Amino acid sequence: MMPKEIITAYLEALGKGDIGVAFSYFSTDAQWHQPGSHQFAGLKTGTEEIGKMVGGMMDATQGTFALKPIGNLMVNGNMAALPVNFTGTIEDRTMDMTGVDLFEVKDGKIINVWLFSDDQELENTFWGK
Repeated sequence: MMPKEIITAYLEALGKGDIGVAFSYFSTDAQWHQPGSHQFAGLKTGTEEIGKMVGGMMDATQGTFALKPIGNLMVNGNMAALPVNFTGTIEDRTMDMTGVDLFEVKDGKIINVWLFSDDQELENTFWGK
């Protein structure tokens, strides 16, 4: 499968809430580069660490955290960029912003994900320490 097919399949599974299938598109030692200075920020290595972070985000937002593509998946070789919108609520704090998710694919698996937020300071405040 080509990068576009792999990322599309990952996003479809994620959209259905099928985390197991979504993570099957990741290399077991994939790296997730979560920007910012908040409780979920930093480099996560491997599907277990990445899954723990995503689960923590869902717990913190009581399941309101959502991500949706807002543009076309753009591919350049083994890299793919996707403009996204992400939303969520924690107590009296809400987040509704755009960003870009950048994926690197090798040997049919996602090996790196870098996230970019439109307003990193707002996202830091939203997620908290």
